[in-house]
Parts: sequence; C-alpha cells; structure tokens
Amino acid sequence: MNYPRYNKILINGQTFQESSLNSLCLRKLSDETLPDWEKNLYKLILNWISTEPFFEVKTSGSTASPKFIKMEKEKMVQSALMTGQFFDLKKKDKALLCLPVEYIAGKMMVVRSFVLGLNLIPIEPSGNPFEKSTEQFDFAAMTPMQVSNILTGKAGIIKLNRIRKLIIGGADIRPELIQKIMLLKNETWQTYGMTETITHVAVRKLTAPRESENYQALPQVFFQQDDRTCLVINAPHLSEAKVVTNDLVELLNNQEFKFIGRYDSIINSGGIKLSPEEIEKKMSPYIRQRFIIAGFPDEKLGQKLVLIIEGQDSEPLELNGLAEKACLAKFEVPKQIIYLPRFPQTENGKIIRNEVIKGCTSENR
Repeated sequence: MNYPRYNKILINGQTFQESSLNSLCLRKLSDETLPDWEKNLYKLILNWISTEPFFEVKTSGSTASPKFIKMEKEKMVQSALMTGQFFDLKKKDKALLCLPVEYIAGKMMVVRSFVLGLNLIPIEPSGNPFEKSTEQFDFAAMTPMQVSNILTGKAGIIKLNRIRKLIIGGADIRPELIQKIMLLKNETWQTYGMTETITHVAVRKLTAPRESENYQALPQVFFQQDDRTCLVINAPHLSEAKVVTNDLVELLNNQEFKFIGRYDSIINSGGIKLSPEEIEKKMSPYIRQRFIIAGFPDEKLGQKLVLIIEGQDSEPLELNGLAEKACLAKFEVPKQIIYLPRFPQTENGKIIRNEVIKGCTSENR
C-alpha cells in the first residue's frame, strides 16, 4: 500500500489537504507561544506527509533502556487499517488524542485519523484528560493512570461513558481499577502490544457483554508459543520476522491467549518456579499502594520472595494475615516486606521492575 495517499486529515472538524496541511503546520510551528505538545503534533504531521518512508519511534523503556527504532510508514498504515476493521471505526468518527505523540500509541492515533478519515480532537496530554473537556468521542486511547484519575474524580463514570470505544494500554491495570471499569456502559478494552508490533496486536474486553480474561488477536495476527511457553507473534503485514516475546501465556488457540507473566521475572524459590505477576494479582485487592513481588538471593532457597511496597511503613502489613486473605499457597508467601519511597516508572506510569529492585539496597534488606 502506498502511504502517501493518506495526506488528508480532519482536525477539530476541519479538513486539511496536503498543501493546506503543510501551510498549517509551518504556521503553527512558527508560533513561539505554541505549547510543546502541539508543536510535537504538527512536527509529526509534517513528517507523515513527507516522502520519508520511515518514522523514528521511541520505545517506552519499561523492560530495557529507551531507544529509537525506525518504523515503516506503510506498516503503520496496515496497523491502522487493522484497528479500524476490528473496532468498526467509520469516517468522521471523533477520535480523542490525549497521549504524547513522541511514543507509538500517540503517533498511531494521528496515523489512524489520516488512514481511516477520523475527526482528530487533540488535547494536551495530562494525568486527567477530562478535567476540561466535555465532548463526546467515538474512539480514544488512554493509559491506566489517566483512567484511574478520571474515575477517582467527580462523575468519573459519566465522563468515561462519553467515549463510545476506549482502549487502555501502556501499563498494567490493577484489579481494583478493572472492577471500576466494569461499571462503564461503553466498550472498554485492554490492549496487548509493543512498539515493535506497531502498538496493539491483541485486546481483551473489560466491559459487558463478553468481558474476558483472554486476549484475542486483531485481524491477520496469529500466535504460537516457543519452548519456554512464551508468546510468539506472527503478523507479516507488521513485521517480516516473527516477534518472540518474553511473555508467558496460556495459548488457547492461534488467535487467543491468557497472559501469565514475564519469563524474565520468574522467581525460582527452593526449586519452585513462581510468576510474580500471578501472586501480585492475588494480593492486589488487599494492598492500597503500588507494589511488586521480587526475588532476592537467599542461601537456602536460591531466591526468596520479597514484597516491595511504594511509600512509607505507615500501616504495617502482617504477612500471614495478608496471605490468608489473598489465598496464597505456602510457597507464594513473601519472606520479607521492603518499603521504597517512590517507584521508578516510565512516562506513561509503567513500573520499571529492575530499577525498583536496584533501589532496594543492601541497607534496605
């Protein structure tokens, strides 16, 4: 597919062809009072309508140091078409852009508007996109932090119900937030994907009807497992090579899976392999602060389970009582609790596990 075809966009209800779009971008970028988030948007648009066949995209940095990778515009077109087909998006549907365009999720909202003819409504990226906006939207993408902030505020459910179809990604969604999301009357989905797959390749529905723990593939995407039982993504229209992940999954069929945890975070304690994500899921309803389960060196066990909580030791937890409430097996009970004042995180709020563990120095232990 020839991506330069998509050189027309609808922004705030006004159509811009390539020539007028180029003039608009240059005029906006010459305005010294324009905020940085808008400048980044118009730089992105100029890049898209240029003849350059690639975009440079920054990775999130949640599992490794952030880096820039080159991405073919033609493959971004294919991703946009795939999303449009799955969510049945129509021309002139109102698409809210409330994510920074430096990252793939924000970039793809703009690309979808070009490719699908959506009416792009850009607002300043913030922790609470609906502090000022009162509009109705057909489609939007947000981070869990943004959704949590909206639902914590006054009339949060009413505000989010103004979005007909909402996708949430970029970080894990805590079970207590999912319980709130399930009260929404719209269609809300959790996404699975990464920069290398040009944003999401699978989604799971969080609202009725048909809410599910299982992720289903978007069109033309198929799944396998490697010998570690990690997910392998086969999407030739997005990547010539199969994408081998470090995500442990239960593969239900070639287009559906259940996420278990990260292979590189598996803890071997006394010969028993434990997924910290599964233990965290059990414990999450009973710990208000953010936390992770980690494995620390131990002479007897090889690795011992440690519960690391963000914040201060203001309300001490009693491990045995917590284990009973969370229905933890004997080998799933942490041996120690460590409090860390603040968790390192990516710009979209995803905890950087390795950095959290590094922050727990020998003095903390």
